[in-house]
Amino acid sequence: MQFPRFSQIKSTTAAILFYRAWIFAAVAAIFLASRTTPDYCAAAAESELRFVDSENSLASVLQHGANLEKQEKWAEALSHYENAIKRFPNDKTLRGHQDLARIHYDLDRRYDDSSYRATMESLSAQQAGELYGEVLAKMETYFVHPMDWQKLVNRGTHCLEIALREGVFTDPQQSGTVNTSNSFEATLTQLKQFIQQRPVTNREEAIAVVAATAAFAATELGISQSAVLFEYVAGASGGLDNYSCYLTGNQLKDVYSQIDGNFVGIGIELKAENQALLIVSVIPESPAAKAGIRAGDRILSVDGTSTHNLSTDAAAGLLQGPKNSRLELSVHSPQQQPRDVLLVRQHVEVPSVDGVCLIDEDLKIGYLRLISFQRSTSRELDEALWNLYHQGMKSLVIDVRSNPGGLLSASVDIADKFVPQGTIVSTRGRSPQEDFDYPARRSSTWELPLVVLVDENSASASEIFAAAVHDHQRATLVGRKSYGKGSVQGIFPLARCGAGLRLTTAKFYSPNGQPISKVGVKPDIVVHQAEKPVLMTIGTKPLPEQDPILRAGIDAARQKVAAR
Repeated sequence: MQFPRFSQIKSTTAAILFYRAWIFAAVAAIFLASRTTPDYCAAAAESELRFVDSENSLASVLQHGANLEKQEKWAEALSHYENAIKRFPNDKTLRGHQDLARIHYDLDRRYDDSSYRATMESLSAQQAGELYGEVLAKMETYFVHPMDWQKLVNRGTHCLEIALREGVFTDPQQSGTVNTSNSFEATLTQLKQFIQQRPVTNREEAIAVVAATAAFAATELGISQSAVLFEYVAGASGGLDNYSCYLTGNQLKDVYSQIDGNFVGIGIELKAENQALLIVSVIPESPAAKAGIRAGDRILSVDGTSTHNLSTDAAAGLLQGPKNSRLELSVHSPQQQPRDVLLVRQHVEVPSVDGVCLIDEDLKIGYLRLISFQRSTSRELDEALWNLYHQGMKSLVIDVRSNPGGLLSASVDIADKFVPQGTIVSTRGRSPQEDFDYPARRSSTWELPLVVLVDENSASASEIFAAAVHDHQRATLVGRKSYGKGSVQGIFPLARCGAGLRLTTAKFYSPNGQPISKVGVKPDIVVHQAEKPVLMTIGTKPLPEQDPILRAGIDAARQKVAAR
């Protein structure tokens, strides 16, 4: 079976924080990945910055996490715990809280997604059971590690319990209503005992136990069997690792939009901030750009619906629509009165190469930023390289900071432009068909001196590229150690419901045979950055005076030019 293969952050912290968790409205709540993620909201980015020297103890980390949980700030909590696990990797308590935060976060996202609700309500109990069986079969066939069936069923039960306690089944659109009598806790205890009495050692037993559980819950709690089964679908797929998950219909469309680098929308990048939707950047030549919308503006309403306290996922639902359809935004620019803007949704091309320029005119040092690795990246990079070449480029700085990854094939193609021979990356999986060595194939490559900028948010496909040019001694790496997301995901459409699965299918290794997962790629020149990192958005110019890593990269490029 052929399926798209990704190397990108998804559902982890970085998935949300660093790989465009703020959607390219109207479609692209990216992976996702990603888990795609990665692939969380801006609030999580704030949590990322809270790790200061005064919070060195595990106790203080757990206390801060408990405060976030109490406030039900699940995106922030998830980010917080995932960052904490990097510092305390063996602490089981942190991992338990991380999974709890993830379950809550995923639950909120699913029920904010109209395609998830529509699918769940359209399937009968038998069809939902068949969907669960299909999901388990794909996991058993393609996931990189063997299945722990009992663990996956238990996690599905945990998801169901949280959904029940959160009251998501009380929505009037659901086919059933939750029993809210005083016997609820007793019934829930009975449900857990019902499941515990049925051990699960293989896929068939998992299907049978979950089907019986759905029937039991429908009888005792008054909720639809399909709703129960969907919690087990989400619980199983989301319990494999930080990057695998169930993709709703809308999310699957977003993944394909990301692969192609285009979508139908208005061309803005959003994040939720201070109970409003802040426009982080505007894609050049998009409908929003042509209408005069700028980064820093805030969206107050969409077609009359207030965005107060609206999540980015819910905003995506409002902003989505077919090509040539109209929508009206109420937009507030700084120091101006709110205004109404009428827009027409169009195809928007999302660039993956940005900031192309000669950053040192005297020494002819070129610069460009790789935002992601998508189908168009190779073509875009060729255009940028020839543009700089005709300006007299003698050395090049490639910036992959905060690049979450993307297509495995795209990262190989980019590395192939600079690596003359040998292996670019190797993948190894549980299935022999996942074991592959990707060689350099081009008869000619760019031989100019190369510097690559990396940081802790350079992940996956970015790490493939960085490791390849480093191991083949084609580039000097400058910055900070990369994220360490060394796995490949496949996207598997599901037959019945227009949804899909993202599954980790392999691990990848550098040309020297070094694992990337949980290790990352170490720079040759380490730059310790005390000040807040520069926020890089589409269309922004590189600012060396405000960016110590970029300054160090330019210095390294100057030394390379001088040494020739």
